[in-house]
Amino acid sequence: AAAAKAPVKKNPKVANVSVQLEMKALWDEFNQLGTEMIVTKAGRRMFPTFQVKIFGMDPMADYMLLMDFVPVDDKRYRQVTPCLPCRARYAFHSSSWLVAGKADPATPGRVHYHPDSPAKGAQWMKQIVSFDKLKLTNNLLDDNGHIILNSMHRYQPRFHVVYVDPRKDSEKYAEENFKTFVFEETRFTAVTAYQNHRITQLKIASNPFAKGFRDCDPEDWPRNHRPGALPLMSAFARSRNPVSSPAHQNGTEKDAAESRREYEREAAGGTPLHAEAAHQQLMSRVLSPALPGGGGGLVP
Repeated sequence: AAAAKAPVKKNPKVANVSVQLEMKALWDEFNQLGTEMIVTKAGRRMFPTFQVKIFGMDPMADYMLLMDFVPVDDKRYRQVTPCLPCRARYAFHSSSWLVAGKADPATPGRVHYHPDSPAKGAQWMKQIVSFDKLKLTNNLLDDNGHIILNSMHRYQPRFHVVYVDPRKDSEKYAEENFKTFVFEETRFTAVTAYQNHRITQLKIASNPFAKGFRDCDPEDWPRNHRPGALPLMSAFARSRNPVSSPAHQNGTEKDAAESRREYEREAAGGTPLHAEAAHQQLMSRVLSPALPGGGGGLVP
């Protein structure tokens, strides 16, 4: 019966929305190696940062932008450690993962909404939207609103565009008022320390905040990420101009310093997401179990 259920006809306010993933070439390069994202107790920002360009919104309508993370499968993984004679050769190849058993109990389902939500379609579409405040944690007791993930599990980020329906009975139309986008090249394994040294090299080479650690042999760097030939890094720097509130813009220098500190720790992985009462009330209206994920786990 569920399979035979007719697809929900989307509200015209979201039906024509399309999304383009920014820095796709960089995401593809990480994906080929097997992307890893650091999770810490305090929370760690993602790199590459999830950034998108949005098209097809109603310029005068209000929208909320959300992200959540769902398990790719029900398995837990472990890293293969090569034998000593193989380690020299292993250094030039992607790491290998093996299934270590069933997945750990599911973490609390959370969503991260862009801090400028809600905003008019015209504002979202005028420039790149960046989720650079989003942080990943493995702390099950986290009270900062960070996304909670299990280490050594694989996850798929999902991006949701939600139309803020002004009708009083908007809950009835929840399934019609959102559209979900999934970019498979952004899936990753959550880790507490990088398992594949090539991932570490690529992050240092392509992250503008990690330039202080580019003192290794340039020949060890991934192709196209050597000194004097960092087109992706330049593209990343140009793209870090997200839709921002005044408070966000004023905190740019502070954010840069925090990002540098984070990647200093990586070479050796926002503001707290406490929602204001008005946001909570609005979120409860526009979000419902209708959003994919099952069991209403996306409701904050």
